[in-house]
Amino acid sequence: MRIAIGSDHAGFELKELLVAYLNNLNQQVLDLGTHNTDHVDYPDSAEAVGEAIRDGQADRGILICCSGVGASVAATKLPGIRAGICHDTYSAHQGVEHDNMNVLVLGACVVGSELVRELVRAFVGATFTGEERHRRRLEKIHALENRYSQQ
Repeated sequence: MRIAIGSDHAGFELKELLVAYLNNLNQQVLDLGTHNTDHVDYPDSAEAVGEAIRDGQADRGILICCSGVGASVAATKLPGIRAGICHDTYSAHQGVEHDNMNVLVLGACVVGSELVRELVRAFVGATFTGEERHRRRLEKIHALENRYSQQ
């Protein structure tokens, strides 16, 4: 799987840990920064990861900011991006299985390194079930995106 990963300054250290972890899981990683702890804004990271998915450079993405909330809000503004903040493994895999979540958002100030590894393993290992009820709901999400993008 090709995974784009990005963070703001608060998520930099966790991002670095996850890049190495994903490489150990034999995932292809596209590291979109940040590459140090200089202050950067999470919407920029969210856009970079979202665009990598939309452009086909990545299959899924991981975003990290301090709480995860801001990056999640920003990422969901991009059409076709289904980002979810997850701090438990159930949500990390079920978000993919039921909602076809393509971006996992993490709060570096909220979760520790061991839990983060479990969350990423659950996210990467999950697949969309494609069940009719889940497809129907996704179609409604697409309809919402289309309806409001034309205003």
